[in-house]
This record gives sequence, structure tokens and C-alpha cells, in this order.
Amino acid sequence: MTANNDRALSRRGFLSIAGIGALAAASGCSSSTRARIASLTAFSGGGTYGSSRYQAMYGRMVDNGEVIPAVNLNRVPEQFLRREVADPTGEKPGTVVVDTDAKFAYYVMPGGRAMRYGVGVGREGFGWSGRADVRMKRIWPTWTPPREMIQRKPELSEYAGGMPGGIMNPLGARALYLFQGGRDTLYRLHGSPEYWTIGTNESSGCIRFMNQDIIDLYDRVKVGSPVLVRAGVYV
Repeated sequence: MTANNDRALSRRGFLSIAGIGALAAASGCSSSTRARIASLTAFSGGGTYGSSRYQAMYGRMVDNGEVIPAVNLNRVPEQFLRREVADPTGEKPGTVVVDTDAKFAYYVMPGGRAMRYGVGVGREGFGWSGRADVRMKRIWPTWTPPREMIQRKPELSEYAGGMPGGIMNPLGARALYLFQGGRDTLYRLHGSPEYWTIGTNESSGCIRFMNQDIIDLYDRVKVGSPVLVRAGVYV
């Protein structure tokens, strides 16, 4: 990935970050503190709902050498956990549909079914909607703060050449890059270690998934797959 591609992540205010080493509670593709990540990594799993399936689905995992902490299920409402449902979108199989009102993303499957994920969405004024396609996919992607962000937050200058992928990286374990008419929308579907923000409007524009979920979606989606982002409840 080029630095220019990464810089596009944050133009027009899509990303807000309080600086590496300070948790930005309202950040779009922000990174948690090292202390917070360390405490999450130490969490061994468990939680509510009494389902060993959920505990296995969101348990601690090692991915390409990176440790992804287990999700504390007590901190994620059950409706936002990954599950197969009847497809409410009417879109063709292989399409990803994000309902920003309901905070759900759907991967449409054959036979009238869909895999549904809980997501965190952008705060009012930072969002994007429309049809696009997945032009790039990245595993543990690099993130490069744009020049404007570095000017506002000089402490980010150490990442001017790009922040390597990893659990501290704002883009999480995977990123899907959306293009429209051959042009970058500056919109991303990406992972986040901040699983407690799923189901909220805590990001600054990008659609964030739990890392375990974005890995599942990444493995299903092909480059060129259509994506629809819209506000509204499907019936």
C-alpha cells in the first residue's frame, strides 16, 4: 500500500485521533493506549449469553503473528454479535450492505440468507452513503496520518512514513477500501480493538468492526464486490 492511499483515509475529517498513547473516545480509526491494549490482551474470554459458540467466535486469537484479545461479551449487546439471518436487503449475493441507522452490516449469501455483523458508524456530519465497490483489501494494513493531521498533532510525526500494521493500528486486523467510479471514496470498512464502541456513533466516518468480525468478512469478500452504505431499516 502506498502512503498516498493511506493518507486518503483521513481527508475531509474522516479520521480523528488524539495521538498514539492517548485513547480518543470519539475517534474514527483511532488507536487505543498501550495500557488498554495490554489489559485487553490479558482478558481470557467469557461473558454473557451462555453460548460457547459466541465465546469461541470472539475468543483470543493469533493472526499473522498478532494477538487479538478476546472480546468481553458483557460489553457488546447481543444483537451486534455475528449471526446468519434472513437477508433483509434484496441485494445480489456477494454484496456488502451497511445499514448505518441499525448499526448492522450484511454480507448477502445465496438462498435468501445473509451474515450480519454489528458495526460502529460515523458521527453526524462525517458519514458517507452510496454504492461503491471493494477495490483493495489489506491484512494488518499500514496507516499514515495525513499532513493536516500531523500539523494539528505534531506527536504523530513519527508515523509520517506510515504506522505498521498491528493491534495498535487504527485500521485493525483488516481493511476493505471502497471506490466509486474508479475513484477512492475515502471510506473504509475496517477492524478495531475498541469492541465496546460497536453499535454506537463513536467513529469519525469509517465503518468499524470487531477484529474477529472483519477477518470473517474479509475472507468472504472478493476484490470488485459491490458495497451499499445507506441509512434506514430494511423490512
